[in-house]
Amino acid sequence: MQRITMTLDDELMDELDRFIAARGYQNRSEAMRDLVRSGLQREREDAGAAPAAEAPSCMAALVYVYDHHIRELSKRLAHTHHDHHDLSVATLHVHLDHDSCMEVAVLRGDTAAVRHLAEHVIAERGVRHGRLVTIPVDLRSEQHAHGEHSHAHQHVSVKEAG
Repeated sequence: MQRITMTLDDELMDELDRFIAARGYQNRSEAMRDLVRSGLQREREDAGAAPAAEAPSCMAALVYVYDHHIRELSKRLAHTHHDHHDLSVATLHVHLDHDSCMEVAVLRGDTAAVRHLAEHVIAERGVRHGRLVTIPVDLRSEQHAHGEHSHAHQHVSVKEAG
């Protein structure tokens, strides 16, 4: 770990201290590390680039707003999620106003495949806003016996932030 020195104006320092108190950070260093990680992650996502050492698997939330009056858009979005049922865990659908719907899709799987699905959804004509948030995880499939039957399912382990 390296130590750095920063100079911040009083107004920004006051805002940082309010952020630290509101979030319950133990110290400024922890807050700054999280803010830097978050800023760098958002910059990579905005630039459309994947991190150099990206985890092979992730859990993700894809949030997007779309115009439900666009011809066949709701159907195309549903088909897209069905076509990627191996990545789709759940979807929350919210009616925002007369024209707009927001969906939050929880995704799990290969990070490149999750990003590809998100890019496809966000690029659909009529999708107005979209953002993908990924969390690196380790996924492993295990067979479990329950009484007289057994089944396989995935276990998720969250990776520690660097």
